[in-house]
Amino acid sequence: MPENTASRRLDQPRLGRTRFEVDPDWFARLSEKVARFMGTGRFLAIQTVIVIIWIALNLTAVSLRWDPYPFILLNLAFSTQAAYAAPLILLAQNRQDDRDRISLDEDRKRAERTKADTEYLARELAALRIAIGEVATRDYLRGELEKLAVKLEDRPVRLRVSRPADE
Repeated sequence: MPENTASRRLDQPRLGRTRFEVDPDWFARLSEKVARFMGTGRFLAIQTVIVIIWIALNLTAVSLRWDPYPFILLNLAFSTQAAYAAPLILLAQNRQDDRDRISLDEDRKRAERTKADTEYLARELAALRIAIGEVATRDYLRGELEKLAVKLEDRPVRLRVSRPADE
């Protein structure tokens, strides 16, 4: 008897049957690590030592000559390394460009928020200055009191002496 097609959709994959899951970004991360390592002095030193040993063994050890003088096998190894190194470096650069683009977008959004906050604070400060302009400030009151003190000093003082009504 055929399967019940009402419960099974043919346009969607079966769920729960995947045995092998792969992180889609693992190769990019690996290539980045390899490209970073290839750009270090340690890699160049290791490669230089290997090349010197390769050439020395092929020139001196008669019984071990697997790659005689023109060193065609060594040249092939370098060509293969270059053929893989260039795409790995480009892939690492593309990932770095993606990270830079995301960082730039975040910086742009942060700058827009900062600008909006600054404009808001400038408007609030202007409103406060206008409101304070209508309020008597300490300096204004001090000036008015000083003017009043000067006027009082210039005016002659008249003392009224009250006399008792009995006299």
